[in-house]
Amino acid sequence: MMITSMTGYGQATTTNERFKVTVEMKSYNHRFCEMMIRLPRQYYSVEDDLKKMIGQHVQRGKVDVYITIEGEGLIKRTLSVDWDLVKQYLATSKQMQKVCETDEGLSIQSLLLHEDIVSICEQEQDTRQIAQVLLETTEQAVLQLKTMRNREGESLMIDLEERVATINTIVRDLFEHAPKVTSAYRERLLKRVADFLDGNAEIDENRMVNEVAIFSDKANIEEELTRLSAHTKQFIAIMKTGGVVGRKLDFLVQEMNREANTIGSKANDIHISQQVVELKSEIEKVKEQVQNVE
Repeated sequence: MMITSMTGYGQATTTNERFKVTVEMKSYNHRFCEMMIRLPRQYYSVEDDLKKMIGQHVQRGKVDVYITIEGEGLIKRTLSVDWDLVKQYLATSKQMQKVCETDEGLSIQSLLLHEDIVSICEQEQDTRQIAQVLLETTEQAVLQLKTMRNREGESLMIDLEERVATINTIVRDLFEHAPKVTSAYRERLLKRVADFLDGNAEIDENRMVNEVAIFSDKANIEEELTRLSAHTKQFIAIMKTGGVVGRKLDFLVQEMNREANTIGSKANDIHISQQVVELKSEIEKVKEQVQNVE
């Protein structure tokens, strides 16, 4: 199983002797599943069917769909003639010839060009066949979109696995280095006290142990490192399950960042501080990539 990207593109065209249907779609990052379909007005009735079909392949992300339908056979044009009006024009023309004593009468051409007599009627052809082709073409386009989103998802997964591996490397280093911080603090504390007393008095070992214990407790980052390590394992496990996991991964990244911030606030060592900077940098990169996971 693989994760899927929310970024993709798909396009498909169906052509026959009567019409041509072209469907183009693009998808982007989005918290939910949102679709915007632009299609000719006479096919609004199939918009819900289109959304349901696209929704079978896209569960999260914003999808823009652009549909064009071209063809001379889409609209039937016919001439409509008002024959009663033609007869009245002809009768009136004959009367005018008698009154004006002329042989000049109405021509057929003048009657054909008269907009009150002859008009062009446009009638949309049966849209059922075109609607079916439209659904089929849209499915071809969304399958292309899905293929691209899957391919992008593979690249995302490789990148995320590498970054999580880097985070784990930092965590292991901190696990190894953290105990040294307490030992180093104890040595520094002993030296400062000895210098202060200039060797003229004995050091209260019990008090010294308590002081080191208090420091060790305040600076202890073992719990945060353990939780961070658990989060990275869960992150990889969720990615490998595949499907719509973007929100889960985003939540885990927030938890990772919270642990990193806590470690940084407890840091009393230059090495830990430096590693926390690297740690937060990697977590931020993971967060940016996760925003594109379906």
